[in-house]
Amino acid sequence: MYKISNINKIPRDYIDDPDFQTQLKTLLIGDVLGCEKIYVNIDYVKPGAKSTKYHSHTRQEEFFLIMSGKGILRINGEEISVVAGDVISKPAGKDIAHQFINNGSEILQILDMGNRDKEDIAVYPDENKVFLRNKKLVFDLDDTVKNWSSDPNE
Repeated sequence: MYKISNINKIPRDYIDDPDFQTQLKTLLIGDVLGCEKIYVNIDYVKPGAKSTKYHSHTRQEEFFLIMSGKGILRINGEEISVVAGDVISKPAGKDIAHQFINNGSEILQILDMGNRDKEDIAVYPDENKVFLRNKKLVFDLDDTVKNWSSDPNE
């Protein structure tokens, strides 16, 4: 069954930080409409703030539309200026770390869409962390195990 809604009427339960007390507010549009295979969000990033931690995905393809404001897209070590109307695609499984930074004086509004994949693993290179989405587990890659081998005959 299809659903129709209006972003100005999204229930508070589907808004991360509905009162915009922190640096980021997100409307979970796809969730309110019952989307199963894709997520659709609108992120509102305050001046000086970041949209997310710098991260990549193993299985999640993403699409972004800068709806208003301006900022920087930090992607694979580069910093690229973005403005309203810019569209960005980020393929899955390419180890493309990304993050938006609002360096402007107004709110940066981003339409953020992608596929939902329970097997996706997010990698946070700035922190050397790995997040297993389906298990809700985070591992620190600096915690190495010494003298371990995958060889079953050792």
